[in-house]
Amino acid sequence: MFNLKVAAIIAAAGLGKRFGEGLRKQFQPLSGKPLIVYSIERFEESELINEIILVVPKDSIIYCQREIKDKFQFKKITKIIPGGKERQQSVKMGFNSVSSETDVVVVHDGVRPFVTARMIDEVIKESLNTGGAIAAIPVKDTVKKSSTKNHVEGTLLRDALWLAQTPQAFQYNVLKSAYEKTENDGFLGTDESSLVERIGIRVTLVAGSQTNIKITTKEDLLLGELVLKEGTRLLDNDQYDHGENITQSERY
Repeated sequence: MFNLKVAAIIAAAGLGKRFGEGLRKQFQPLSGKPLIVYSIERFEESELINEIILVVPKDSIIYCQREIKDKFQFKKITKIIPGGKERQQSVKMGFNSVSSETDVVVVHDGVRPFVTARMIDEVIKESLNTGGAIAAIPVKDTVKKSSTKNHVEGTLLRDALWLAQTPQAFQYNVLKSAYEKTENDGFLGTDESSLVERIGIRVTLVAGSQTNIKITTKEDLLLGELVLKEGTRLLDNDQYDHGENITQSERY
């Protein structure tokens, strides 16, 4: 991977309405450090990452410069920029600040503190082969479809279902084309993979982890404390193979 240029966009512009009043969820303390710091540390340590772009609420830019970048001495953070009203808009703003000479763009949720170096490296490497790759885990529970609030309309085939996580990595030109299409038709997706899929790219699934949780509530924060307490036993071992090695009994 000689001369490969990779930019990471850390999406952390959410207002955290489900978290309640006070300090925004991405800056909540987790064992003494702001939540967002954990994911930045993993990208800072990755040898494949050249730069990190933080996308945060406009009124949090000064805080992030002082309490995140400067305090923790992050060298790879090159820009701290304001986000938009929707996640897709925020990541697009981050993407717009990336050099066109970039080979791969990695997008990660700032509230997923337990991303690992393995996930980062694998999505980058796979994206070079296929155009895009995402961390994901197979669904364990039975999933019901409903057209109303209280009635089951059908049961989805669990073997074909995966829970998308981040990091998600894409070749620069692939993500650029995906954004151009959304500008033309107004599509609003919930992750970058959903945008890329629409331009015909077969996005690769890379093994995620049950511990790669997205912290959106105060209860999630308590779970995060538990993951940190258990330490590397959980972070190193709780991962999945690609789909062909996941059996029905393992999902059960």
